[in-house]
Amino acid sequence: MSAAETFDPSGINLSERAVHKVQELVAEEENDELKLRVFITGGGCSGFQYGFTFDELVADDDTALQSEGVTLLVDPMSLQYLVGSVVDYTEGLEGSRFVVENPNATATCGCGSSFSI
Repeated sequence: MSAAETFDPSGINLSERAVHKVQELVAEEENDELKLRVFITGGGCSGFQYGFTFDELVADDDTALQSEGVTLLVDPMSLQYLVGSVVDYTEGLEGSRFVVENPNATATCGCGSSFSI
């Protein structure tokens, strides 16, 4: 399934590239309990910035989204800023990284990891 086929505007979506990269990284770590966590913190040149980490633990108030065996975790504070977003994985001149395509962002910085609402 492509991201367009599974897109949910009321939630957060993972692109096929992101799903495959998470599957690859989990296999490399040999730990099927790893889940990708996306979160928002204050800072960056536009006011907020995206963060990504792998986590084994799911908090009681986390939202857990599943796609092709991959789990994406989002805490409640971050979820409000990420509704309708797509988490993607990109490789380019800036290196390889997870990125967020966020329709709620009114401005972003040049690197794409910082935004404002």
